Amino acid sequence: MNDTIVAISTSLGVGAISIVRLSGQESISIVNKCFKGKDLSKVATHTINYGHIYDDKELIDEVLVSVMKAPKSYTSEDIVEINCHGGIIATKRILQTMLNNGARLAEPGEFTKRAFLNGRIDLVKSEAVMDLINSKSDEARKIALTQMSGKTSNLIINFRNKLKQLLSSIEVNIDYPEYYDIEVITVDKIKTETEKMKKELENLIKESENTVTIKNGINTVIVGRPNVGKSSILNKLLDEEKAIVTDIAGTTRDIVEGQIYLDGIPLNIIDTAGIRKTDDIVEKIGVEKSLAMIDKADLVIVVLNRNEKLTPEDLDILTTTEAKTRIIVLNKNDLESHINLPPNLENVIETNTNDIDGINNLKDKIKQLFNLEQLTMKDYTYLSNSRQIFLAKKAYKNLLDAEEGIKNNQPIDMIEIDLKDCFENLGEIIGINYSEEIIDNLFENFCVGK
Repeated sequence: MNDTIVAISTSLGVGAISIVRLSGQESISIVNKCFKGKDLSKVATHTINYGHIYDDKELIDEVLVSVMKAPKSYTSEDIVEINCHGGIIATKRILQTMLNNGARLAEPGEFTKRAFLNGRIDLVKSEAVMDLINSKSDEARKIALTQMSGKTSNLIINFRNKLKQLLSSIEVNIDYPEYYDIEVITVDKIKTETEKMKKELENLIKESENTVTIKNGINTVIVGRPNVGKSSILNKLLDEEKAIVTDIAGTTRDIVEGQIYLDGIPLNIIDTAGIRKTDDIVEKIGVEKSLAMIDKADLVIVVLNRNEKLTPEDLDILTTTEAKTRIIVLNKNDLESHINLPPNLENVIETNTNDIDGINNLKDKIKQLFNLEQLTMKDYTYLSNSRQIFLAKKAYKNLLDAEEGIKNNQPIDMIEIDLKDCFENLGEIIGINYSEEIIDNLFENFCVGK
């Protein structure tokens, strides 16, 4: 991290302003070479300075230059931000001028990566930066801001401190059994503390899974054989003609996507090709995609035609989706019913796409199934992505293993190993311990300039 990086930090296009950002020990001197105005090496930190950027002797743009000196900056390094007129040409010329004068083009997320590696923010706060940028609902925004404030990290730190205290007491008892003035750590004491921590972690995981739903939404796949009304239901949910609707079987040959909000929670809806046996190569690919989407879905909406008897394809779809969270929709309830449902099917509702309120039953069932009306949160201090929750579950499993060791009368030093693994997994959530590969993978998903 000894070099100086540069990137365009605003969306590239026509606008009022663009920002070209540099970070590194040479950032001030690099900009100073091209800046006509005050000597930036002598200005106070956190000041904005008027002037012009030149490439050699050619005027590029009239600018305002912000100088933020280490360590009080986003990356804890010297940062310079050049505020120029919005527009592709001027912005790119300024970027190229900085590159010509010694800066290196930043990788995706490299500014935030430097903030993490320099110890200014931890891994949870780093991920929250991108979550805030990508937030698609007010609830998701609040979750990201809570994590950026450090409340979530402090929750994990406090949990680890309890574990650290327990582990320290165990170590003292193992290494210095002859001392009489230390607290004796018995198996019962370890069991009591482990049970407390297990309950706390279990609650954190449960609430955090709700957080992921709020942030990312519910991935919903609409499936059924051709001409049962899948695309009509999609269009009705989205309140727009997103999918082509005809009486010709096989009209939808690829997935069609859209998004709505139910009680503030995103519903990411995918209409799939009608599932049936076909010799048409293109339609066959669509059917294969439909089956693949079922595996990835949080919710499967199985659409059946209430006006017809079940076909072998309908029965195959019911069998394929029986292990998924699903809603079975008997569509076209404005027509006479001829359907013959198998017994003991759950979450069965009726709809039609002709009435204004024809699919309200479907919306209500989704809300009920995912408890959406109660899902909005007052406390946002939870984990917010699959990486964090996966590590929390590993830590929870470590506590279960410790508990099992106690039941099986294992030696305390064996139980201690599980508690140490729990401590390490919790540390990985906030980045106290990490691998370079994990860090690289995490930050490569960021946008360039952030």
